[in-house]
Amino acid sequence: MAAPVDDMFSRCVDPAKASNCVEARFIDKVKGKGLFAKRPFKKGDTILIEQPLVSSQFLWNALYKYRACEYCLRALETAEENARRLSGLPALSLPHPELCKVRPDRHQACPHCQVMYCSAECRQAAWEQHHKLLCLGPSHHDPDHPLNKLQDAWRSVHYPPETSSIMIMARMVATIKQAQDKERWQKLFSHFCSRTANEEEEIAHKLLGEKFRGQLALLRNLFTTALYEDRLSQWFTPEGFRSLFSLVGTNGQGIGTSSLSQWVHACDALELPSQQREQLDAFIDQLRPSICVKYDCFVQKCEISPRDERPENYLFVCSCQKCMSQMDDADMTSEEEEEEEEGEGETEGDDIEDEMTDV
Repeated sequence: MAAPVDDMFSRCVDPAKASNCVEARFIDKVKGKGLFAKRPFKKGDTILIEQPLVSSQFLWNALYKYRACEYCLRALETAEENARRLSGLPALSLPHPELCKVRPDRHQACPHCQVMYCSAECRQAAWEQHHKLLCLGPSHHDPDHPLNKLQDAWRSVHYPPETSSIMIMARMVATIKQAQDKERWQKLFSHFCSRTANEEEEIAHKLLGEKFRGQLALLRNLFTTALYEDRLSQWFTPEGFRSLFSLVGTNGQGIGTSSLSQWVHACDALELPSQQREQLDAFIDQLRPSICVKYDCFVQKCEISPRDERPENYLFVCSCQKCMSQMDDADMTSEEEEEEEEGEGETEGDDIEDEMTDV
């Protein structure tokens, strides 16, 4: 699923549903299901629109003040606010503000904990699915609340670039606990690809680093304190928690939402006199070095990224030409690759681009 690599989130999507132009097929026991095209697609075509089973904003992303709907993850900051935050220019004004799709007048806060939603519909849907259980009320900023301790612990062991969130697991538990048809939701989550014990350890290692066993135990203890449920007791054992962790790490899909990139595309579609078009294009071109609005597929990312930032660290195997050619090479960190490429220099917008790609 193509997505702008601006501000990233995590979600689990059920691959079972497909439109008449794509189909889900079982590949093998290792890869599970895959989505296959049934006809050619052009750039910009919509392939699939689907509601995630459960979603959550990346925790570092939220800490860095990217504002998104707590339920659907739509951007809450306007294109102009987005541009100001990323460029560091508080007085920046965008032309054609009417092209921004964000509607602050529709935003609503949870009356108990004040987390924000893009609409009354999203606020109600979240409350009915999982927020009734996870709402922190007046303890929203209390560092000693069990859920806050769980989130702080996750941030301390999983740094950007983020590939998952412990809150996906929390919302899975809360969804089942709140559901009237609990068995249905358990079956839905059980459809996702599972792994062997060794593969689960490898996934935990990739997400948490060398000290993953101790960190996994810490997270499990905090997770149990905050969310234990008898019906799901298997998820709270060491083996069950590792399996749940692996399930989310493998099947969670990072997506991006950006009101600024939507504004840029809307500007591109405007029919303007040639002089006004040139002025608008020049304005956007001046923004790009500071904002770096861009789209990337993982293959394109492989072509420009150091090895430690490539798809194998996002828990799937990439078969692009560069990854295949370097399959047997020794691992190299971004810093080591940068030293090898000395002399190429950095562009003015590199620091901002890192924030956008990694936050």
